[in-house]
Amino acid sequence: MASERPSYPRDFSRRRLLQLGTAGAMGLSLPKLLAAERTPGAPPPRADSLIIIFLNGGPSHLDMWDMKPDGPSESRGEFKPIDSSLPGVQVSEHLPKLARQMHRCTLVRSMHHSVNNSHAAAVYVSMTGHDRGEQGGGFKPTDNPSPGALAALLRPTPPEVAPHVTMPYQTLEGATGPPQPGFFGGWLGRGYDPLWILKDPNAADFSVPEFTLQQDVPAARMANRSALLSNLNVNLRGESAAPLRAMNRFQQQAADILTSKSTQAAFRIEQEPETIRDAYGRNIYGQSVLLARRMIEAGTRVVTVSWAPDANATWDTHSGNFAKLKDTLLPQFDAASSALLSDLSERGMLDRTLVAVLGDFGRTPKINANNAGRDHWNYCYSVMLAGGGILPGLVYGASDSRGAFPADRPTIPADIIATIYHQLGIDHRRQLYDRFDRPHRIIPTGSVLRDLFA
Repeated sequence: MASERPSYPRDFSRRRLLQLGTAGAMGLSLPKLLAAERTPGAPPPRADSLIIIFLNGGPSHLDMWDMKPDGPSESRGEFKPIDSSLPGVQVSEHLPKLARQMHRCTLVRSMHHSVNNSHAAAVYVSMTGHDRGEQGGGFKPTDNPSPGALAALLRPTPPEVAPHVTMPYQTLEGATGPPQPGFFGGWLGRGYDPLWILKDPNAADFSVPEFTLQQDVPAARMANRSALLSNLNVNLRGESAAPLRAMNRFQQQAADILTSKSTQAAFRIEQEPETIRDAYGRNIYGQSVLLARRMIEAGTRVVTVSWAPDANATWDTHSGNFAKLKDTLLPQFDAASSALLSDLSERGMLDRTLVAVLGDFGRTPKINANNAGRDHWNYCYSVMLAGGGILPGLVYGASDSRGAFPADRPTIPADIIATIYHQLGIDHRRQLYDRFDRPHRIIPTGSVLRDLFA
């Protein structure tokens, strides 16, 4: 007897069907995916979009936004604190622009997790909420999905919009290492990997040619190609078809983006006013954050800016911590983050756009002898959230007098990721199933931090 074909809602987009087909071949069963989307009890979304600024390498909380000016000399550092727009809260003197935006933000000063050695493992827990200890190495198809991948599944965008984007690097685990985990589709399938923008938006000739329709290719021809791809994908069957189905998924996404006026316009960062571009900072990271805002405006659900070409290149300040922060890292971050918050607010977008500034861990309370560096410190660090229904002007949790351990409301990455999902209208307790019919809870541990809600 022939098996029954599942019926789909009439308004199911072609690309959505292809996404689900890819996920079914690469790891998830189609009926259970559809059931997951219809599962009642998901929280109402407070945010329509998410921008993650990931300070890859481990930013020093002690020299940014949890300074200890009265601490012992071996830990307090060279920088002075300054007052911010949030009464009673001080930040580094090298964050003067962000200081004027702190009334819009929530600081969480009691973060901790189990990973103190491997950047890859620390990035993974910070991006997915799954703490697997010091299990390093590059990304694997069995990894848990990134926030962008899960949002693409559970809060899909229109077919002509890139659901989630990561830029400007596919950050490596060391200069010659593999790509870090935490940014990919994982067991959802390669069809849920992000759209990678791996070029410098600050370059005078910046473009995304692989996602730009050539002038000699009319839209009608692209539509015909899309129809052909759709037919090919529907007719693929069995495990051996999985790689081809994933490839067709990428091609279909490219075809949709090529014919999308809003997405194509978002890529044209050169049309942004010079004053806005200058405010974000004329460097690869500042312009990537600006491009993130443009992608969100075009309808993209999640944009991640990974602030390093490799784990050791930027915020991993084992040597020369203060010089690197003062001369490069903090001025660039100060401009980009403050301009983003101000820009989103002025455009009326901040209420529905959640901004999350995350990192893999903090830095040691004790300054080392390696040209005044700080080493990895997973026992206590800080993150910053703003917009998207997050309560502005809040400091959640606290560290001890040295910034070494949480002294109040210890918080793990799973709490932060669960809270982000809640604001996006995704129940972090939901179960999805992989290709072997094994259940996966989106976040197995951790709780939504309801005290952070506006």
